[in-house]
Amino acid sequence: MTVAQAGARTSTTTSVTARRAALPLIVVGAIAAPWLLDAYTISLGSYALVLGLLATSTHLLTTVAGLPTLGQGAYLSIGGYAAATVSRTLTTNGPAQLLVAATVAAAAAAIVGVFATRTRGTTFLITTVAVGVLTQTLASRAAPITGGDAGRSVSPVTLWPDTEPVTRNGYLYLYALTCTVAVTAAIALLLRTRFGLALRGAAEHEPRTRATGHPTGRHLMLAYVIAAAIAGAAGALLVATRHTIAPSDGGFVVSALALLAALLTTRTQTGAILGAAVIVATRDLLAPAVLAGHAATLLGCLFLTAAVGRAAIRHRRTARPGAGAAVGTRQ
Repeated sequence: MTVAQAGARTSTTTSVTARRAALPLIVVGAIAAPWLLDAYTISLGSYALVLGLLATSTHLLTTVAGLPTLGQGAYLSIGGYAAATVSRTLTTNGPAQLLVAATVAAAAAAIVGVFATRTRGTTFLITTVAVGVLTQTLASRAAPITGGDAGRSVSPVTLWPDTEPVTRNGYLYLYALTCTVAVTAAIALLLRTRFGLALRGAAEHEPRTRATGHPTGRHLMLAYVIAAAIAGAAGALLVATRHTIAPSDGGFVVSALALLAALLTTRTQTGAILGAAVIVATRDLLAPAVLAGHAATLLGCLFLTAAVGRAAIRHRRTARPGAGAAVGTRQ
């Protein structure tokens, strides 16, 4: 092992150790937030969790499976409207709405994915954009079902049968936090299986992964369906915390913010959620205080900073093996 390779391995180990040490502090801070922050900030925290779960869905497709997407907001809308329909016709039970929302979104993705997962790269990206635009248009036009552009309001959720509705922002935030942690933990376990390894292999070099006997087409299709289910669950959480759903809640801008959150920090599930928190804080807390009316400008700067940072890291990593070889020769 050369000096440069040893240094790279040490740096990677230190980074992983730091993330693992910081995670318990982040969890404790997230749980304590309702007792430390005001109601408005807590409501923003609830939306950050919704966007974070959507970013986790985007992370699964873009980072793990290598399928860049700008259409996960479509499945957030599908799940959100499914949850709203259940709330208005069957039950106000939050977990039941979340399960139905994830199932309906996954079923829709199973139909769309037959065609979408046959494409790759830019073509897949454009396909997801088209799916998102079409879904938003249908939501706007189907007013008897969706309420049109005005959206559809619902009653507050209940956590158990025959219990009082949850209306306080702090309790709604803790409900969203619990659901987010449960979903991300399940996905983390899934990605540790052979299926997760096959997805990463397909993202790195799909022909080689296919040559080893892995049905990459079926794996990517399943990843697309699972990602849609996660986005649908995010839609149910949006309905539970805001008591309303509108076509704009799953529009292109929301999908773009989810992609930005997925790529903003460490390109992990935890990083996607933290990226969503940074985006919401920048847009709804920092922008009004620093540049009122220019939230889009700050988000654009954030996106450019993330893109430049990623390019610099990628350049450093590709340049390191050559430098390492030179050092090893001198040694």
